[in-house]
Amino acid sequence: MKLFEQYQFHTFVKETIKDLQFKEPTEIQKKVIPLVYKDSDIIGISQTGTGKTHAFLIPIMDRIDVEKNCVQAVIATPTRELATQIYEQAKMFMKNHSDLRVSLIIGGSDKQKTIDKLSTAPHIVIGTPGRIRDLSLNEQALHITTADIFVIDEADMTLEFGYIEDLDAVLGKMKDNLQMLVFSATIPQSMRPFLQKYMNAPKIIEVDENLATSRNVSHYLVPTKHRQRYDVLKEIMGIIDPYICLIFCNTRHEAGQLTHELRTDGYKVGEIHGDLEPRERRQMMRRIKNMEYQYIVATDIAARGIDIDGVSHVINMEFPSELDFYIHRSGRCGRGKYTGECYSMYDTTNEEVVRLLEKKGITFEMKELKGQHLQDSKNREKRKSRVKHQTELEKQISLKVRKPTKVKPGYKKKRKREIEKLVKKEKRAIIQADIRRQKKERAKQAQREKREKENM
Repeated sequence: MKLFEQYQFHTFVKETIKDLQFKEPTEIQKKVIPLVYKDSDIIGISQTGTGKTHAFLIPIMDRIDVEKNCVQAVIATPTRELATQIYEQAKMFMKNHSDLRVSLIIGGSDKQKTIDKLSTAPHIVIGTPGRIRDLSLNEQALHITTADIFVIDEADMTLEFGYIEDLDAVLGKMKDNLQMLVFSATIPQSMRPFLQKYMNAPKIIEVDENLATSRNVSHYLVPTKHRQRYDVLKEIMGIIDPYICLIFCNTRHEAGQLTHELRTDGYKVGEIHGDLEPRERRQMMRRIKNMEYQYIVATDIAARGIDIDGVSHVINMEFPSELDFYIHRSGRCGRGKYTGECYSMYDTTNEEVVRLLEKKGITFEMKELKGQHLQDSKNREKRKSRVKHQTELEKQISLKVRKPTKVKPGYKKKRKREIEKLVKKEKRAIIQADIRRQKKERAKQAQREKREKENM
């Protein structure tokens, strides 16, 4: 068993690891840390809660030369919350080394103040792709071309949020021998050309933590039986007694609406989703960190990377559209040595999703709401024999894929694959349209902020 004390780190790094109460490195840390020192490009594939943040943060901190007054490492994340969280972890190292400088570069903060602070070059930059691009290429205030290491955290999320163009613009200006570290839960096919463009024979480190993230978590299916999901939610909330419970919705509109309904009914709940203004998000994260809420309504932005201490329960209003997000959601509880419970509202249309998750190693228990108790369902085995119901999108596409005039052996499987392919393509188009809409909204918001400054 390899312990952290066996590594030849600088004293301030050892002190920080001790402050963090880390003793034994996680699986991904064991594999990644030695490769960082070999200057290897790395693609690290692992789920939430596997310790990947410190897999890159520890060796980066150890390699910084504080005598050099220039940027030596850049860490890009898709959300402000995740960037802030990594920055908070970096501050732990700064406490033990007063000469170490780390800058947080995110939107929603005073841009001019950030530019003023950059008059003294930081050693490490942590931020969102858009703001890093703006300050380095447009404002010429952030000089990152001196960096030896560039980290992209939550790469698949970065792709979905439409930030690849920003990263492409920034990386195109970096040095040729730049060391790239990319971390993600999955590597979508559409991201591979980007990785091939900037990475040199990357070492792929894949840590299969599907079971590890759910080993301490009990997974429950709660049939809605045509009832309103909000009513089912309130019944579950009346039965469980969580330390902190995350309630997941699939869209930010649903999250905002659910939060409003719960507050109207007298519940004190927090919320994390994309409809919050930057100031509201900062205030909310501060209040969550101070553990002011027992219940927090969230979208998947909270399931990826953002660390909320003390989550004991997770409730899914619906199953997420992407299977991996279920792993991320349930992985928010049952961290470390603690146990957790994940409740998912279920109806027969979810059967295929549940079956696929079971293939990934998750064991579900069916629970029935009986008064003020959750009881084991006697219909657990009946669920497995139920016929899958097509979604409206699948029905529409299946009508377009006609049965061939001349039927050949295997045509049913071929037709099924063709329908699945078209469904995925349509879903991708819907996601891309939503991303374009969000980018337009951000652009309009930026214009409004600019006009407000001009009128001041």
